[in-house]
Amino acid sequence: MTYTVEKIGGTSMSAFDAVFDNILLRPDDPYHRVFVVSAYAGMTDALLECKRSGKPGIYRYVARRDAAWRDAISELEQRMLLINENMFADPFHRIQADQFIKTRLKEAKNCIENILETCQYGQFTLQKYLPQIREFLSSIGEAHSAYNTALKLNTLGIRAKFIDLSGWNNELKGNLDEVIHQTFESIDVTKVLPVITGYAYCDEGLMKTYDRGYSEMTFSRIACLTGADQAIIHKEYHLSSADPKIIGPGLVFPIGQTNFDVADQLAALGMEAIHPNAASGLRQHNIPLRIKNTFEPEHDGTLISNQFQPADDKIEIIAGKRKVFALHIFDQSMVREVDNVSCEVMEIISDAHVTLISKEMNANSITYYLSGSTEILDEVMLRTRQHFPDSSVTGSMVALISVTGALINTNTVLSQGVRALTDDQISPLAVYASMRHVSVQFVVSDDEYESSIRVLHQTFCSKKYERPRRVA
Repeated sequence: MTYTVEKIGGTSMSAFDAVFDNILLRPDDPYHRVFVVSAYAGMTDALLECKRSGKPGIYRYVARRDAAWRDAISELEQRMLLINENMFADPFHRIQADQFIKTRLKEAKNCIENILETCQYGQFTLQKYLPQIREFLSSIGEAHSAYNTALKLNTLGIRAKFIDLSGWNNELKGNLDEVIHQTFESIDVTKVLPVITGYAYCDEGLMKTYDRGYSEMTFSRIACLTGADQAIIHKEYHLSSADPKIIGPGLVFPIGQTNFDVADQLAALGMEAIHPNAASGLRQHNIPLRIKNTFEPEHDGTLISNQFQPADDKIEIIAGKRKVFALHIFDQSMVREVDNVSCEVMEIISDAHVTLISKEMNANSITYYLSGSTEILDEVMLRTRQHFPDSSVTGSMVALISVTGALINTNTVLSQGVRALTDDQISPLAVYASMRHVSVQFVVSDDEYESSIRVLHQTFCSKKYERPRRVA
């Protein structure tokens, strides 16, 4: 039997007409597939906090004991009901969809009320319950979209099955792999089309372990444990040579093929091709991953596999991340103590739950490149200064840009990249080359992010770039 495990991203899920026409209803045989769905766009931000701006959602209000969480739940319910209204023309099916999410939100509200009331007593602290609150709130968005998708498919004559891995009303227990094994014991993908929540309740806690990359972990583990022939992620864009919003849609091109080394580099920058842990499982099980554009179903997209090894230098993508916090620690007495200092700083970073993108060090200084909300990053710098009162601890907002490919001549890319940037009056703050010949990273001022992307794309991803010939 040949079958695929496919994940649909949040922005794509919000364009549900395109999802149904271009993905779910496209093949003559709708089965032999498993779908893992994300929440509709913006829903997880409203449930937790905005991933980009840090604007509080329900969870963040609860954590602050801010009564605004009640209004936030009401607002979220109205947004979810509006999605249902747009999705279901038949009043009978609309009522079913509305009843499902209303019940789920009511139960969530009652749970939070009970926890807050309990924590009025000195023996109980809210801090202890916050991880569990974050876990069950994060599951609501995926339950909403998965239930709606399965319901809609059934109305169209397809035997779809809503699979709720959130642990809300079932007895699934164990770690993520055990939960998946239990779920698939009774599923025959040749006769039914499973629509599965991207969030799965398990012993390790997906939010605690993988944060917002949890749906990709669910997707990856299902593919690995059930022996899928291929894993597919449907997004609202192609995996292209650069961001079309910066370069222009007509000037970028889909990568076509690459390998998991490149996927890992993109994940490190926060590009949502796939979470690095999820990619690792697919790589180990030799399951190729295809990234497809929801709105261009005829296009093959980009295939990421172990087998792809270019015979010659191949620069594939100019990727970057802005609003990166460079935490720099300098101390003349750090010589031969860098490892000890690094361990202590990593504890501070880990406790703050910010993302470490990269770091570099020399004899007496270390720079950490971090991503997170301004409030938390300021706290990291404050704690670092308190921990190292005799060191110079500074922070600045920068952008990281990576010239990436499955096999590149890093020396040539480094020299030509620096020359191209300086010719355009951009002075790199730092440059790093990978010994694995996969990427060269340029650190620039945050306000020079877009202009740097354009310069490097013009340099390396246009016909003007002549790749150096290999010497036999």
